Amino acid sequence: MRAFISYSHHDKAALDRLHVHLKNLTRGGHIETWYDRDILAGSDLNAEIARELEAADLLLLLVSPDFIASDYCVEREMKRALERHAAGAARVVPIIVEECDWKAMGELRQLKAVPTDGKAISEWANANTAYLDVVQELRRIIEADGLPTAVATAAPKPVAVRPATTRYRAKRQFDQIDKSDFRDAAFVIIKDYFRRATMEIDSIEGLRGRFVDRGVTSFGATIVNGGHRNGTAHITVHCRNSHVAMGDIYYSFSENAGDNTANGGFNVSADDYEQFLVQTMNMFGKADKQLAPDRAAEVLWNEFIGNVGISYD
Repeated sequence: MRAFISYSHHDKAALDRLHVHLKNLTRGGHIETWYDRDILAGSDLNAEIARELEAADLLLLLVSPDFIASDYCVEREMKRALERHAAGAARVVPIIVEECDWKAMGELRQLKAVPTDGKAISEWANANTAYLDVVQELRRIIEADGLPTAVATAAPKPVAVRPATTRYRAKRQFDQIDKSDFRDAAFVIIKDYFRRATMEIDSIEGLRGRFVDRGVTSFGATIVNGGHRNGTAHITVHCRNSHVAMGDIYYSFSENAGDNTANGGFNVSADDYEQFLVQTMNMFGKADKQLAPDRAAEVLWNEFIGNVGISYD
């Protein structure tokens, strides 16, 4: 995935730290970043920036008071980035570097900003924790969009404006390796969603949350709501166990549930164009809706917290 980084030169320190935290993604060939310091001497600055803006799949905005004060960042780079986002040709991710009036900026405030809840990196007790939060969200985007690593690493640098690849869909057949890769990536997304959501629950007065990472193929969570008559809910989620018929990813509403039991699950399925998850039988019946991994995580989370009288709008 090719990422264009828009930033004010006053925020170069933040840009440098972002590159440090992105190193695992760039080393693995999952993301390739570009910013104006990559322009060679003697090149036409405006033409190079315009070309890279059109070529990017991901548009990262390092938002700060200096970014907002820069007419070039806002009127040229951000404006075009938001146009491409609205057209479905790319994805814009605002990264809030310092406290500023960004929520007053029309289309920008409608986007989900990072770190969590748009809390500026400068406001975190440990800035590394904030950058980790940013990187984990970018990893979720990369995994959800399903761009093959081979494409990300082998694609040549564009020499002209290219059409938006997201507007084209090509029929294909998915083999068992495709299915396994999708299942494993989906499990990572669901696991990360539960980790984040449990931390959020634990920060709310009157509620407690605990997330347990049980390894590559399993995790668990517990929620306590002292105000509910059945105040404790557990869940254990597994994947990659062929002798359980409940799904490629399956779950039990109990603590430390074995890998041979399940209350429900998700199967990997596909149409002529893409893979997705389908929820299998559970206590509410069969759900046959096609689900992206992040949506499946949300569906399962809402079912889980509903067990202790909590809802999420």
